[in-house]
Amino acid sequence: MAGDYAVITLYIAGMIGIGWYSLRLAKTRNDYLVAGRRLGGFLYAGTMSAVVLGGASTIGGVGLGYTYGISGAWLVLTIGLGILALHAVFARRLVRLRLYTVSELLDLRYGGSTSAISGVVMWGYTLMLTVTSTLAFATIFSVLYDLPTWASVAIGGAIVVCYAALGGMWSITLTDLAQFVIMTIGFLLILLPVALTSADGFTGLRAELDASFFSFGSIGGGTIFTYVLIYGFGLLIGQDIWQRVFTARSPKVSTWGGIGSAVYCAVYAIAGALIGTAAKALYPNLGNADDAFATIVRDLLPSGVRGLVLAAALSALMSTASGALIACSTVSTTDILPKLLRRELGTSVATNRIATVVLGALAIGISMIVTDVVAALTVAYNILVGGLLVAILGALLWRRGTRAGALASMVTGSVVVIVSMITQGLLANEPIYYGLGASLVVYVVVSLATPRTSDAVLRTWDQRLAAEQEEPASVRS
Repeated sequence: MAGDYAVITLYIAGMIGIGWYSLRLAKTRNDYLVAGRRLGGFLYAGTMSAVVLGGASTIGGVGLGYTYGISGAWLVLTIGLGILALHAVFARRLVRLRLYTVSELLDLRYGGSTSAISGVVMWGYTLMLTVTSTLAFATIFSVLYDLPTWASVAIGGAIVVCYAALGGMWSITLTDLAQFVIMTIGFLLILLPVALTSADGFTGLRAELDASFFSFGSIGGGTIFTYVLIYGFGLLIGQDIWQRVFTARSPKVSTWGGIGSAVYCAVYAIAGALIGTAAKALYPNLGNADDAFATIVRDLLPSGVRGLVLAAALSALMSTASGALIACSTVSTTDILPKLLRRELGTSVATNRIATVVLGALAIGISMIVTDVVAALTVAYNILVGGLLVAILGALLWRRGTRAGALASMVTGSVVVIVSMITQGLLANEPIYYGLGASLVVYVVVSLATPRTSDAVLRTWDQRLAAEQEEPASVRS
């Protein structure tokens, strides 16, 4: 394992080094939160791909391939569909608005504050996403270095907090680019061909496995539909994703960079499912499908190369954690703390850096005591989508929507989701169906029953949407 340790250590040192380098790039709040809104196409596509492809996409995607075959690709495919829809339909408008948070969009479109509800929901979602990602990459530290869980969480979490706090979105962008390259080499160019070759290619797979492993529908239509609702729509409105959109230097960059990221997600989805399918043929009796990734890496790859692939998995997990952490920090300093303190926090980078450190420490603490991570993340996603999706899409698509309708839909959707999870079970499919349905009905009815949004508010909205972006001379790659 000496070669593996060396590769992992170099990877960690590189991430911290990038964070230290980015310290001098984050001179303003705009730099710290959205990388100065200066990213070109390649940087944008790389960082968007890195943030959406985390542990669920890598370890979980391989596990679904082990269980369902090629149909296991659907989870990551729906992530790609969400990214495609976001960038094909909405990204240009989001870039023109020049915002920092989702709640700011709702306030601008509807007139008046909605952040008491939307900001708190988004804060809880981004914090829990940080926690689950921290726990996921801590397992790699635990296995590699034979450490107790609490120590793995503390070490892994401290690394992410360190580079995220130092340079903010610039740190995260540059580390994400490095992580994107490592993920591509380790997962797509090394592990995929090795796994398929070891299983004697598609001929060997078909000889060993049932025909259902080669059907795109074997995971079930209901599961696919739920994935679309939770993950596809969740990516349409998540603060961690929108904050990456805000980094684009122009609407054109966001559109084409995002579409490129969606295509990459589709390739990653198929690769993960095929690696899992190969693992099923090679190791048909694993007790836990999620062990397929670690098993195939351990048994098929030599030292050093194995470390690179583990670094690829670590990259996927760390990029999600750092993106969620900076999103949680942004929501805190933009939407929540000013309301609680009844004053603006100013534009100091130090304020945002302190918030990132404090929230990172909180996420590490929760990661040491939380038990049912999957249930906690499901709760966060259900409330996010059930509570906020209708109000956000309504803001972008329906001019008759009103602030009263948005607030009523957010409260109703969140309450219905929570009650349904209590009565139907935390992991049931029904809560998101009921929550979205109730939110949509209430949004339309209340909006039609209340006065239209004032012409002045809509005029300001239209002016912001029509604004053209200047393209800085720097950072065009």
